[in-house]
Amino acid sequence: MNGKRRRGLGCVFLVCAALAAGLPDEGAAQSRPEGEMRWALYVTLSPVWFDPAEVVGVITPFWVIYALHDALVKPMPGSLMAGSLAESWTVSADQRVYEFKLREGLTFHNGDPFTAEDVKFSFARARAKILHDKVREVAVVGPHRVRFQLHEPWPDFMTFYGTFASGAGWVVPKKYVEHVGNDGFKKHPVGLGPYKFVSHTPGVELVMEAFEGYWRKVPHVKRLVYKSVPEATTRLAMLKRGEVDLAYLLDAPQAEEVRRNPSLKLAFSGGIGTFYLDFFDQWDPKSPWHDRRVRLAAVHAIDSRALNDAENLGASRLTGSMVPRKFDFALALEPYAYDPAKAKRLLAEAGYPNGFDAGDLTPQPPFTTMGEAAANYLAAVGIRTRVRTMERAAYLDAWRAKKLQGVIVPVAAAPDNTPSRIEAFVVSGGPYAYGGHPDIDDLFRQQAQERDRKKREALLHQIQRLMHERVMHGPIFEPATLHGVGPRVEEPGVGLNPLLYFTAPYEDMRLKKPS
Repeated sequence: MNGKRRRGLGCVFLVCAALAAGLPDEGAAQSRPEGEMRWALYVTLSPVWFDPAEVVGVITPFWVIYALHDALVKPMPGSLMAGSLAESWTVSADQRVYEFKLREGLTFHNGDPFTAEDVKFSFARARAKILHDKVREVAVVGPHRVRFQLHEPWPDFMTFYGTFASGAGWVVPKKYVEHVGNDGFKKHPVGLGPYKFVSHTPGVELVMEAFEGYWRKVPHVKRLVYKSVPEATTRLAMLKRGEVDLAYLLDAPQAEEVRRNPSLKLAFSGGIGTFYLDFFDQWDPKSPWHDRRVRLAAVHAIDSRALNDAENLGASRLTGSMVPRKFDFALALEPYAYDPAKAKRLLAEAGYPNGFDAGDLTPQPPFTTMGEAAANYLAAVGIRTRVRTMERAAYLDAWRAKKLQGVIVPVAAAPDNTPSRIEAFVVSGGPYAYGGHPDIDDLFRQQAQERDRKKREALLHQIQRLMHERVMHGPIFEPATLHGVGPRVEEPGVGLNPLLYFTAPYEDMRLKKPS
C-alpha cells in the first residue's frame, strides 16, 4: 500500500497505513440503488446534527453524519480507526507531525472537488477545543496531502481526530459553506457520504437519497426516510403496520412483542455507553452526597441485574465502572453488589438513619423508566428523590452548562477512549465534570505526557481505581439497545459496527429482493 512509503520532514516517520476495512471491493458488481427504507426514531432530529462541526461529545448526531458525510479516518466494522477519505497517514518519530494522503478524484454531492483545503477548513470550524489547543498548525502540503503539526506529543490525537470524540475529522466543502454560511449549510447540507440531503421537515422527518458517486460502494437502497416518533408504543405500531422498516430503541415490553412476532426481527446493538448515577452535589460540603458512605449506599441500593432484565431483556453487561470495557486502557471492575441492608447501614453510619430528601433525580431522555426504577430503589433504602423529566436538547444543554442538580441517570456514549472519557467526566474543568480531585488531575496530566504505553496504562488504571474507591459515580450497566426490524429488510446494518448503536455503514444495508 502507498502508506508504506517513508517521507521526509526532517525526521523519521512511523507509518500508519489505511486499514482494509475501509477499502472498496473493486471486483464487486455494483447495481443501481433501489427501494426506500424508513426509520422510526425516538428523538427529534436537530439541524445542528447536519453539520459535523457542531458535534460535541454525543453519539446521536452521527445517525445523520454517517449518511451525509465522510471522514479522513473513522470507526468501521473490524476497525476502530479505518482509513476513509485518507488512503494512508504517517506519524513522525517524535509524535508531533501527522501527515495524511487523501483519496483523489472524489467530489462532494454538489460536484465540488474534494481537496486538502476542505480538510483544513473543516478542522478550523469544528467545535473541538482540545484539538485546537493541541494542534499548532494545519498545512496543505499538496492538493491531496495535509499535515498536522502538534505543539507537543499527544498520544490521543487520533482518538479525537479519527473517532467520534469530535467531528473535526469529518469534511465539508469549503467553497459551498463559505457561499451559503453556517446557517445555510444546516438548511441544505452537502457532504461526501453515501447519501445526500433531500429535505427536512422539522419535528417530522428527514429524507436522504443515495449518492451513486460514493467512493466505497454504491449504496443498495435508493431512499432513506427518518421519522421522529418519541413514543415507543407508536414506533412499534408503525413497524407492525409496515409504515417503517426499523423502529429504534424499543422498551422491553415492545421488544418482547417483536420477538414473539414471526414476521419481525429483534436487532441488538451494544456500543460503548454506560448507564450510571452521577452525584452532582457530592462537591457541596453541606450536601449528604458529599459523604462517600451516602454515595456507596445509593450504589448498593440499585439492583442492576433486575434493571437489566427489565430494561434490556438481560442483554446489557453489568459493570463497576463508567468507562466501557471495550475502551483502550479500561480497568475491568466488578459490579457493586445489590445489598439494600448494607445501604441502610451506611446511611445510618453517615448520620441518616431515616434517610433524607435528595431532591431531583433526572434521567437522560428518553430513558425515563431507568430514572423511575432508580428512584424506586433509592426510596426503598430511604433516599427520597423527585423524578424530573426534560426534553432531550434542554437536558443536554443544562448538563453541559452545569445547571443540573441532585442526581442524574445519564448514559455516556461518546465513542472516544478511556483518557477522553475521564477528561470529559472526571477531571476538574471537564465539560461534564461538576468538580474534581487534585491528585486525579495530576495523574491525568502525567498520563497525557507519557509516551510509554505500559506506564500510561498504569497511570490510567490508578485513576480508575481512585474513581471507584471514592464512588464518584454509581455504575449500573453497559446497555444493549433493542431495535425492531420489519419483514422487508435483509440487512438493517445495526451492529455491523460494534461501536455504534444504529445502522452503519449505510451503504451496507439492504432490502430483500422482491420474490
